[in-house]
Amino acid sequence: MVALAIADSDFRELDHRSSDGVHVTLLWSTRTNRVFVSVVDVRTGSSLHFEAPPADALDAFHHPYAYAEHQRQQDALPV
Repeated sequence: MVALAIADSDFRELDHRSSDGVHVTLLWSTRTNRVFVSVVDVRTGSSLHFEAPPADALDAFHHPYAYAEHQRQQDALPV
């Protein structure tokens, strides 16, 4: 997982959607030229943020839990 600790002005919102208390935002970092997905569930207070592969950014935006799981599996692999 990646923490979005960079100044807000470094990010541009490319898309946003909300459904049943879950807010999903697709963000682009102007400083690093990387794409991120942010998910906030206001009902539970939980959130997740991850970098999306540029070619798959829109798919990751529409299916964030699938991509977040894939990201966790990659992070768990020994280097």
